[in-house]
Amino acid sequence: MGIAIVLGLLLLAIILFASEIVPVDVVTVFILVALCLTGIITPKEAFEGFSSDFIIILASIFIMVGALKKTGVIDNFISRLVNIKKKPPQVILFFVMMVSALTSGFMNNTTITALMLNPTIGLSKISGIAPSKMLMPLAFASILGGTCTLIGTSTNVAVSGYIATQGLPRIGMFDFLPIGLVLLGVGILYMMTIGQKLLPVNSKETLEEDYAVRKYLSEVVILEDSALVGQKVNESDFAKQGFTIVSVIRDKYNFIPTRFTKLQAKDILLIKGNVDDLLKIKDLKGVEIKADLLNLEGEGTDLHLAELMVVGGSDTLKNTVENINFRTRYGLGILAIHRKGKTIREKIGKIRLQVGDLILVQGEKESIDLIRSRENDFIILEDYKPNLNLKRKGLFTLIFFVLSILLGTTGIMPLSIGFLIGALLTVAFRCINADEVYDDIDWRLLVLIGGMSAFGIAMTKTGADKCVAEYVVTIFEPLGNYGILAGFIFLTVLLTQPLSNAAAALVVLPIGLQTATQLGVNPLTFAIAIMLSASVSMLTPFEPSCILVYGPGKYKFFDFVKVGGILTFILMGILVLIIPVFYPFKV
Repeated sequence: MGIAIVLGLLLLAIILFASEIVPVDVVTVFILVALCLTGIITPKEAFEGFSSDFIIILASIFIMVGALKKTGVIDNFISRLVNIKKKPPQVILFFVMMVSALTSGFMNNTTITALMLNPTIGLSKISGIAPSKMLMPLAFASILGGTCTLIGTSTNVAVSGYIATQGLPRIGMFDFLPIGLVLLGVGILYMMTIGQKLLPVNSKETLEEDYAVRKYLSEVVILEDSALVGQKVNESDFAKQGFTIVSVIRDKYNFIPTRFTKLQAKDILLIKGNVDDLLKIKDLKGVEIKADLLNLEGEGTDLHLAELMVVGGSDTLKNTVENINFRTRYGLGILAIHRKGKTIREKIGKIRLQVGDLILVQGEKESIDLIRSRENDFIILEDYKPNLNLKRKGLFTLIFFVLSILLGTTGIMPLSIGFLIGALLTVAFRCINADEVYDDIDWRLLVLIGGMSAFGIAMTKTGADKCVAEYVVTIFEPLGNYGILAGFIFLTVLLTQPLSNAAAALVVLPIGLQTATQLGVNPLTFAIAIMLSASVSMLTPFEPSCILVYGPGKYKFFDFVKVGGILTFILMGILVLIIPVFYPFKV
C-alpha cells in the first residue's frame, strides 16, 4: 500500500510539475503533507532536507551572485572580455563560447546568456558571422559550463546534498571537472563544425539593427506646456536624446511620421530606445509615460525598475497588456516592451504578449517580489534599482566569492561554512541591502530540493525505489551495466523536458541509487550520470537560456530539435562511456 501511495504521489508530482498549474513549491509542500498524513514519513523526516548544508550553500550563492549582478561586476567583466578587435570568425565564436562557459561554471547560466546576448550580436558584425550562427552556441556553452563545477548549477548542489544524506561521499567542487571539460569540449567542437552547418543563416542586417542594443518600445504623451510642441520629429528633443519615434497617434489616428511631421500637444508617441535612454525621459519636461503615467523619480516611494521575460506556460500569453491589467494584478506599471527584433507599431495596451517578450516595469519592491514568486509567468533578468559605490562594493563581493570557493575547496572549512561566510561578509559590507537578500534567494528552488529529499526517504522506507529499480533492471539487464546506466541517462534527459533539471534529477536519483545497490555497483556512478544528464538536454528551446536567444536568433522550434537534439544524443553517449572511467562500476 505504501509503495502505491508513494508512486502515485510521484506520478502526480510529475504531472503537476509539467503542467505548471500549481507552483512547484506548493506541489512539493503538498506532497510532504500527504506523506506525513499517510504515516509514510514522520514530520522530522519530512523536514530533514531543509536542514541540510546544501541549502545553505545554494542560498549563499544566490546572495553573492545577486550582489555581483546588481553592482555590475558581471556585466563589466563580460563587456571587457568580449571587447576584442577583428579576429577570424571561428576565433571569435570560440572565444564567445569559452567566456560563456567559464562564467557559467560559477554563476547562473540564464544570467550569463542575458548579459552576453547584446555583446555577442555586436561581435557578429565584426566577425561577419550571422547572429543566428553565434547565439545558439552561446546558450549551449553557458549550459555546458555548469557541468564543470559543483556550483555550476543548482542541480549539482542538490544531487551532492542528497547523496550525502544517503551516507555516500559528498561531491567536491571540482571532482567531476574532467567529465565536464570533455562535455564542454565536445559541445564547442560540435557547434563550431557540424552545428555551424546545421544552424540557419537568418537576416544578419535586421538582427544587427534590432539587437546591437536591446531596443524597447515605450508610449509617451506630450503635454500642453511641453517644449516639444511644434518641433519637427527629426529635430526634436527626443531625437537629440537618442530615441526613434516609431509612430504617432493623433486624434485616434495612428501614422508613421516623416521628417517634416511636427509634434503637437496631446500626441501619443510610440518611441524606441534602450533602457538607459528611457530613463532620460525624466529630464524632458512636458512628457509623461502613457503606459501608467508613473513618475520615474519615485518621490516618496521606493520604486524599482525591473526587466521581465515572458516564459512558456505563462497565463498572460495571448492576452493584451490592457486586459492583463498589470497595475491591479501585480502592482506594477509597464514602461516599455521589447519583442524579438520586431518593430511594434501598436499602442502598448493593444499588444498581445508572446514567449520571449521583454517587459520593462516599475513598482515597489514588494511587487517585484510577487513577480519572483510567479515563476510560471516571468523570469526577472535585471533589477535597475540604483546603488551607491557600485565599483567598490562589486570588488568586495568578488573577493568574498573567490574567498568562499578557496575556503571550501582547499578543505580549510566545510563548503557550506565557506559560502556562508562569503554571504555574511557581502551583507556586512553592504554590498547588497539586507532586504534584497530575501529577493535574490530562489525560495521555490530551495523548497523543491528540501522537499524532494524527503520524498527520497519515503521511497526508501516503503521500498518504492526497489520496486522501480527492479523493473528498470529487468528491462535493461540484457545490455549489462552500461545499458542500465544508459537507461537512466535517457530517462533523466526525457524528464527534463516537462520538469526543471533539478526536479528531474531528484525524481530519478533515489531509483538510480537503489538500482546500483541491487546490482552491487558503485552508487556514485549512477548519481554522477543522473546529475550531469540533467544538464545536457538541449532538445527544445524551453531552457531559459535558449528562450533568450530564440527570438534574437530568429530560430524556429525545429532548429533546436535538429541542432540541439544531435548534440544531446552525442553527449548522452559520451556520458555512458566516460563516467565509468572516472567512477568505475566496481570499487
